[in-house]
Amino acid sequence: MIASVTGTIGQAGLDRVTVVVGGVGLLVHTTPAAAAASHRGDEVTLATSLVVREDSLTLFGFLTTDERDMFETVQSVSGVGPRIALAMLSVMGPDDLAAALSAGDTKALTTVPGIGVKSAQRLVLELKDKVAGMPRPTTATTPGSAAVTTDGWRDQVAEALVGLGWNAKQAGEAVERVAVTAPADAEIAAYLRLALRELRR
Repeated sequence: MIASVTGTIGQAGLDRVTVVVGGVGLLVHTTPAAAAASHRGDEVTLATSLVVREDSLTLFGFLTTDERDMFETVQSVSGVGPRIALAMLSVMGPDDLAAALSAGDTKALTTVPGIGVKSAQRLVLELKDKVAGMPRPTTATTPGSAAVTTDGWRDQVAEALVGLGWNAKQAGEAVERVAVTAPADAEIAAYLRLALRELRR
């Protein structure tokens, strides 16, 4: 089990980063917000979870240990794999997700692509008591984040949303709504959080 990695960001994509550790580049899948906040040369520590399959070893990384713990917890429910677990954290974050599970808020859970009413009900049934006893957040080292000075953020945010499971039309509409009210020169991660908030309405 690889519990964490510490190194330098080599490359950052929309939902993944390469962390260079001792000369070896580790491909780490993460939330779009975490990837958007990562820049080449940043020194980072990511809490990680290694998903082992017959034909692959996939490393998932998180800025906080509570994100990682929630990622692993929701996968204990039948039908929830790492992709959906990552989408849940990308859309809601660990605190909102824990609150929704504790309160039995299936409506909030179904805002996540891939989670229907039955899946949301099953998540609440199996995890309501478990998440209530989970420890509060422990923050890992957060990479720096640069401001965006052009409208290039629109394509990046829309692509990240499509990667999470929304269709291009939904992603485009959310981006346009954000563009009307978002402050100029904000960070990519901030634009993404605003777009996710629009899609949850």
